[in-house]
Amino acid sequence: MIKWVLINIVVASIGYTDDAIRAKIKKGVWLNGIHWRKAPDGRIVFNLEAIQKWIEGKA
Repeated sequence: MIKWVLINIVVASIGYTDDAIRAKIKKGVWLNGIHWRKAPDGRIVFNLEAIQKWIEGKA
C-alpha cells in the first residue's frame, strides 16, 4: 500500500468530501505529520493507514 496519497484518493477511499477533510485539518482533528503533511512541492498528502486507524478509534 502507498503510504501518502492525494486528497482525491482519500475522498474515493473513505467517502469524506474534500471540504470535510480540509475542515478536519483546520480544526486539528487530523494531525500534521500523522494524518497529513505537506510534500516538498507544497501539496497536502494524506496517510491512509493513519486515517483508517482514526476511523476505527485507534489513533
